[in-house]
Order: sequence, then structure tokens, then C-alpha cells
Amino acid sequence: MTEAVKSPCVRTCCLDDQDICLGCGRTLDEIRRWSEMTESEKQDALKISEQRCAQRLARFSDFLHR
Repeated sequence: MTEAVKSPCVRTCCLDDQDICLGCGRTLDEIRRWSEMTESEKQDALKISEQRCAQRLARFSDFLHR
């Protein structure tokens, strides 16, 4: 039996201009659908949200070091 994928929600819900949460990196659609997703879909969404957060952090870091 596999462990359920936990929501990446960090209770810092604020959407950017592309409807991506600044707290967890999920899109508004991914947030809405989370409870209906299969475990595989959740894993995919989690990977993508982590990539979005890493990209945002890299852009922010680049901006600060100019």
C-alpha cells in the first residue's frame, strides 16, 4: 500500500498574475482539483509545483543580486 500524497499547501494562499499560488506553487486549477486527483496526478502536480517554486526563487534571487 502506498502512502497518500500530502497537499503542499503552506497556508500562504496568494495567486500571482498567472493564477499560481505563491505559497505552494500550484495553479488555481490544481488547488481546486486536488481532492479529486489520483495519487499519480497529485505526484505529478507536486513535482511541477516544486519546479515552479524553485524557478520563482531563482528569479527572485537573480533580481536581488543585480
